[in-house]
Amino acid sequence: MTGKAEDRAKKGKSKEVFGYPLSIFFIVVNEFCERFSYYGMRAVLVLYFRYFLRFDDDLATSIYHTFVALCYLTPILGAIIADSWLGKFKTIIYLSIVYAIGQVVMAISAINDITDKDQNGTPDNLTFHIALSMVGLLLIALGTGGIKPCVSAFGGDQFQDHQTKQRSTFFSVFYLCINGGSLLSTIITPILRAQECGIHSQQKCYPLAFGVPAALMVVSLVVFIAGSGMYHKTKPQGNIMLAVCKCIGFAIKNRFRHRSSVHPKKTHWMDWAEEKYDKLLIAQIKMVLKVLFLYIPLPMFWTLFDQKGSRWTLQATTMDGNFGALILQPDQMQTVNPIFILTLVPIMDSVVYPLIKKCGLNFTPLRRMTVGMFLAAMAFVAAALVQIQIDKTLPSFPSASQSQLKLLNMGSETLMVKLPKDEVQIQPFRATANYLTFEEETIIVSLQNPAISRTIFLPKEKRQTLLFPSNISDLWELTDDLMNKPEQGGNEIRFVNGLAETVNVSAGTVNFGSIVSSQASNYSIFSNGLAIFTISSGAETCEYSREFGFGSSYTLLIPSDISWGSSCSESISAIEDIQPNSFHMGWQIPQYFLITCGEVVFSVTGLEFSYSQAPSNMKAVLQAGWLFTVAVGNIIVLIVAEIAQLEEQWAEFVLFASLLVAVCVIFSIMAYFYTYTDPAAIEAQFKNESNKELNEENLHMEKNPYVESYDDEDKAKQTKM
Repeated sequence: MTGKAEDRAKKGKSKEVFGYPLSIFFIVVNEFCERFSYYGMRAVLVLYFRYFLRFDDDLATSIYHTFVALCYLTPILGAIIADSWLGKFKTIIYLSIVYAIGQVVMAISAINDITDKDQNGTPDNLTFHIALSMVGLLLIALGTGGIKPCVSAFGGDQFQDHQTKQRSTFFSVFYLCINGGSLLSTIITPILRAQECGIHSQQKCYPLAFGVPAALMVVSLVVFIAGSGMYHKTKPQGNIMLAVCKCIGFAIKNRFRHRSSVHPKKTHWMDWAEEKYDKLLIAQIKMVLKVLFLYIPLPMFWTLFDQKGSRWTLQATTMDGNFGALILQPDQMQTVNPIFILTLVPIMDSVVYPLIKKCGLNFTPLRRMTVGMFLAAMAFVAAALVQIQIDKTLPSFPSASQSQLKLLNMGSETLMVKLPKDEVQIQPFRATANYLTFEEETIIVSLQNPAISRTIFLPKEKRQTLLFPSNISDLWELTDDLMNKPEQGGNEIRFVNGLAETVNVSAGTVNFGSIVSSQASNYSIFSNGLAIFTISSGAETCEYSREFGFGSSYTLLIPSDISWGSSCSESISAIEDIQPNSFHMGWQIPQYFLITCGEVVFSVTGLEFSYSQAPSNMKAVLQAGWLFTVAVGNIIVLIVAEIAQLEEQWAEFVLFASLLVAVCVIFSIMAYFYTYTDPAAIEAQFKNESNKELNEENLHMEKNPYVESYDDEDKAKQTKM
């Protein structure tokens, strides 16, 4: 009784505001900042792998899911440290420091100027940046996972026995902070990433996109430490997970020892632990194992769900993000998920579930989870349909045995060009509409008027443009064209000078330099929106403006008859080499809606089911098991993607959807045979039996004055009997 009184006294040290302990406000702010930090960093992570570290799509996806898997494996380690060694408070402090260091390391790893000796905007030593980022991600995974099981439980510890209602409200606010931090960070950090920054050259601002989450993590740590004097800090009580593992290990070991037919069979294999462990503990473990068995198919749901941040984000880079007044970055589409969550959770609880109940349908938790898995599979079917439409808009690049050629007429006369298998007419200051594909390595290109023929060498797996100068007798230049869709939804632009003299072209901080007559400049990348170019030659100058979309490539021809003046927009010929992304990002909304519906009926229901079926002292064990399914789901992404090796992305989406449907059928069969239990009733039954046996033993000892005690050997024999 004295210990409980001391605990109440300790809890009473924290002041109350509106009936709530003041200390929980520090915890709520801490959680908001930490979730902002985590989801903000994670929102831009796959694009950082793809476009800064130069990983291909598959490797970027693999590293991303490996990181997420680690984030959901380390909570087990955090729970063991907190319960068995440091306590929740110190665990949160120490691992938050590790977490903040990891975020700072990630921000530093994204500064390309550290190794950019030639100042061309590209890191000269990618190995350094890769190593630094992997160290940062490892520290972040250890930090965020380690504090995950501690923060919410530590917040619950701050309430006294009479504050049950306030404690319930706290957990609701806590969940709101998680989604609020996620929503804001996935809006803000992609905007920061889309900015251009750098010391020597302007590049996408990944240091800022990682730096702000790092700053928020430092703020989170400072806020948490600031409330230190108000917290109720419970001492480590010993980890129930270790006790469970030891009991299961002993049961397996003992069963192996008694595998001979001489020994009587047990009703359940866990009964082999009765020699050493309490029957109540064994009964509780049986209940936990029963639920964990149902968890076996669940990772497949998370395999699909967590691809929102990898495959779906990469899919969005090939789409049009112009929503009129709003321009969305590819990684901002992830904000649709938390928006739908905040909308759908109350609708499900207050409208959908009551309506289903009124219809007389028994929509049990396991049936809800089955529906959630099916909805996630349908989301990937929708993603596959979107991908098929995107693929129709993507350029067809030459294969290993092919080359492609475009013809551009810089003169003021129409040209009739004869090729090995075709004859084309090119208008003045125009180009052929499409690239022409050739299998030959050399071709003869002939003009009719004047009659000129020249042999052109075409390297395999390349796109080129053949420039016909104003004076057709001059040298014909071949330029190398893009062989990939422009990265991150940008637009690759170059100029071709059709004038007789050299010209200079610039746009803001981008300078194309001096472009010699009848030659092309290098490509420069521009973001979507309006770009204004200044063209000058000697004393003459003019401005050319153009609105760009996402993912296009243009060759802008400066003709020989350019009209100098304030504007020359009418004179410049825009030749489209790669068409802009034309399939709208809004088509991703149905797949986000379906996956979020699946999350609401699967994840929320799964947590509720796990809590209701778990013994009172093992709810943390099942929580760790639930988080473990998320980790395994992310590992499955790596395995399936590596084994399948599918060239078409839509086919991979269909494969994942098919696997989840198959798992959904298996889970529904398992759920059909599952019997719901009441852990409290079972625990009460064992406690009553234990009390009854204890009372009988005390009564026997009172009646028999000769029996004072048992020695250890007798106790052991009685236990075995």
